[in-house]
Amino acid sequence: MRKPMREQVRQGAALALLVALTLAAIAGPTGLLAWAESSEVLEQREARIAVLTEKRDALANRVELLDPEGADPDLVTELVRQELGVLHPDEIVVVIEDE
Repeated sequence: MRKPMREQVRQGAALALLVALTLAAIAGPTGLLAWAESSEVLEQREARIAVLTEKRDALANRVELLDPEGADPDLVTELVRQELGVLHPDEIVVVIEDE
């Protein structure tokens, strides 16, 4: 027996809605594909945060060494000479790069 036309339209609309929801769950802005992409972005940002945290800690250490009440004499001398470009002709400058 054939279903009435109205019932077929309802079932067609329900099927279309189900397909649309399925596509949104897979490819939508918060779907499975976006979730995988978000995981990659999260990993990249966590790596960047680790690098920036390391740099921040190094700068905090330098600030501590330059405390006016107890500055590290070697660091102060190094910075003054670097800024003023003051070197004796017989001095050798060894630059050690921080990693």
